[in-house]
Amino acid sequence: MSDSRSATSEQTLSNPWRFCLAPMMDWSDRHCRYLWRLMSKQARLYSEMVVTGAILHGDRQRFLNFNQEEHPLALQLGGSDPQELAECSAIAEQWGYDEVNLNCGCPSDRVQKGKIGAVLMKEPELVAECFAAMQQRCAIPVTVKHRIGVDDMEDYDALKHFVVTVADAGCRTFIVHARKAWLKGLSPKENREIPPLDYAAVVRLKQELPQLNIVINGGLNTIEQCSNLLRDLDGVMVGREAYSNPYLMANVDQALFGSSAAIKSRIEVAEAYADYCERQIAEGARLHHMSRHVLGLFAGQPGGRLFRRYLSEHAPKADANADTLRAAFAQVRS
Repeated sequence: MSDSRSATSEQTLSNPWRFCLAPMMDWSDRHCRYLWRLMSKQARLYSEMVVTGAILHGDRQRFLNFNQEEHPLALQLGGSDPQELAECSAIAEQWGYDEVNLNCGCPSDRVQKGKIGAVLMKEPELVAECFAAMQQRCAIPVTVKHRIGVDDMEDYDALKHFVVTVADAGCRTFIVHARKAWLKGLSPKENREIPPLDYAAVVRLKQELPQLNIVINGGLNTIEQCSNLLRDLDGVMVGREAYSNPYLMANVDQALFGSSAAIKSRIEVAEAYADYCERQIAEGARLHHMSRHVLGLFAGQPGGRLFRRYLSEHAPKADANADTLRAAFAQVRS
């Protein structure tokens, strides 16, 4: 009996999706992901959504490049053409990504017009076709991120039908944002806040479809909350809280994966990130493109407000460099 429980525990801890960081447009770029990786070696990171056209016809270096330290890393794709998604999945694998994720949750007006994001929940058969084409072209996992419903999809049965339809095509991992998406009348920001969270619907999915990997997203802001949900689900995905309060990440490996590695202090994280920025600036990057991601690193700490003010005033300057960032950290030290 105890051996069985031990094996189950080890299997749970080794689930690649146990703790994930959400794909967030304009936020979770490669610099932000590097900052997160400084604090957690186990978290699974996701890129911002990249539409298929940008990869097939745009600057691939710009949209796909990442730091090797970011692994494990998933590329989130936006699109609805099976063949285009399949081609981009093959490219993602060649580029070195560990997973491809299909976006079926974004409520933005802009992406709806291209039949991208949450609007796809209205066409589960098309999503299943997209998944099958994508998985056929690559050996890395293809996953789907979606809402619990959209517009007039009011009942749990519609959610389950969507998941079962895509699962029948072979999908095994679903990342479920536990809010409905209203495609008309609410902005993307409002869609992250106004529709009520329904964690029970996501837990019910796992109970009724135990063979699937079910990861929950939406409203998660503490490690304790994540730990509690992991009793019933395979994984959790944190979004805005990890951006506004990045030091949340410092406890993830120890609390959720049983790591014995020492937890880095905020200053240790800051110094390592400044060294990273120095290397990036030498390659042509601008400091303010990177420094914005650490504005919340000292949230609630003495000197945190002085740190943010200094950085906001000095980082955008043309001659700003890693020493500018270090001078901002000195506001906290003093």
